[in-house]
Amino acid sequence: MPSLTWIGKDAVLNHHLDVPYRVLEKKYDFGDGEPGNKIIHGDNLEALKSLLPEYEGRVKCIYIDPPYNTGNENWVYNDNVNSPKIKKWLGQVVGKESEDLTRHDKWLCMMYPRLKLLQKLLSNDGAIFISIDDNEQANLKLVCDEIFGAGNFIGVWYWYRSATPPNLSYKIKKNLEYVLAYEKKKSNIKYKGVQKTSKSDDPITKPQNTFKILSFPPNTVNFKGVEDCVIKAGIYGTAKFPNKLLNDAQIKNGKNINTISFENRFIWVQETLDEQISKGTVINCSKQLVLSYKKSNYDPEVPPNLIDETVGVTTTEESGKMLDEIFGKSKVFDFPKPPSLIEYLANFLCDKSSIILDSFAGSGTTAHAVLNLNKQDGGNRKFILVEMEDYAETITAERVRRVINGYGEGKNAVEGTSGSFAYYELGPELLKDGFINEDVPEQTIREYLYYTETNHVLPQSNNGHPAHLGNFEGVAYYFLYNKDETTTLDATFLASISEKADRYVIYADNCIMPQKFLFDHDITFKKIPRDIRRF
Repeated sequence: MPSLTWIGKDAVLNHHLDVPYRVLEKKYDFGDGEPGNKIIHGDNLEALKSLLPEYEGRVKCIYIDPPYNTGNENWVYNDNVNSPKIKKWLGQVVGKESEDLTRHDKWLCMMYPRLKLLQKLLSNDGAIFISIDDNEQANLKLVCDEIFGAGNFIGVWYWYRSATPPNLSYKIKKNLEYVLAYEKKKSNIKYKGVQKTSKSDDPITKPQNTFKILSFPPNTVNFKGVEDCVIKAGIYGTAKFPNKLLNDAQIKNGKNINTISFENRFIWVQETLDEQISKGTVINCSKQLVLSYKKSNYDPEVPPNLIDETVGVTTTEESGKMLDEIFGKSKVFDFPKPPSLIEYLANFLCDKSSIILDSFAGSGTTAHAVLNLNKQDGGNRKFILVEMEDYAETITAERVRRVINGYGEGKNAVEGTSGSFAYYELGPELLKDGFINEDVPEQTIREYLYYTETNHVLPQSNNGHPAHLGNFEGVAYYFLYNKDETTTLDATFLASISEKADRYVIYADNCIMPQKFLFDHDITFKKIPRDIRRF
């Protein structure tokens, strides 16, 4: 498989493992509703790491709209991978070599560890959608092939972003942007596009099919334009679709009043016909006795690779106008994505309770889209937004507040949506200079330890023992911790454990039990902080 090499790649290949685990500090809650929605202000690399203990393998849909690396530094967000934060990060991670990086090298160094963490957060039946343009599309494809697997590539959608793109080039006006999609594990799940409708009846026969005999129960076939009569058994239809009626059909009020059977090259077998009739599919028969059907409810179409107004997705001009209405002023954010784009993509595979993550949140379009979807069908989807720039509170979170409360005046007024969110900042590191940071709440440490041991979320309840974390696959985990005094794994502590397990893992500051005793009783001692694993 082709791979991409750039200056600094070796430094970032496993950098996601070196990212410190930081605590998420809640600053406030907004709105009424079930908890779960999050807006996080901070470096999205560190924020993604902090989400792992609760969300690894749980996010059904990820949508990101990273900087396109156009070289433009005058937008609300810096699109030249040249902001002070990124430059500082590159200097720390890549070192002196970062001074020689092109803007494409920088962009790839920035994206690689973030994509690695996003892959961990994605559920096994989930997918990631990434908006991009020509500047990095080719590079992004190769990097994603490496991280998500070329075999998990779904395809590229083309979003008709603008009917009036700017004249940035003397050669071509760019109306389209790309959306690259990968699944965590390639599946045969059918993606749901717009609801399919049929303006005319669909044929129930096809020339290439084999001959079958189908029996239609009484009152299941509509004989269009046929008066009350008896149609004798025989061959009818057209030259292309000759239809053999095997027994006389008695017609009254346009329907068959007896069971009738046809022989033809049908697309269905009898079981499928019976199932379709039970679902309300209408079977029609013309004067020539050519059979057709019309379903009461067609499955959604598989999404075409062009995303435009024909599938209900608007342009960036329309989303800009919407954002102006939300804030009551113009030019709040450059080139925001329309909520309809994220709604359309999320509906490909999400159900009403899915988690949807956007780690380049920008103006907060993804949260707006999730709130819209929940309003439309009463769903309980959750959003997680991460924004590292200073406008996370004044634009990203403020937009979500206004969408929940409703916005606009007079004829432009928009009714609010039900919803809520919690706003977070990145807090201190859990492990500082090799020791547990005593400013970190013990519950957060317990969640971290259990996750590093099991890759699962800490259970909400334990067995009643204050040090018990939880049981997983026959192993009982204990965390004997006191920030004010040294803890010791001794006979007294072991006697306090009443629940039996196949094996025990116990964290403490010290252990005075003989190694043979630990071995004989399937106990693994882990020293705090030496044996606390980083992930």
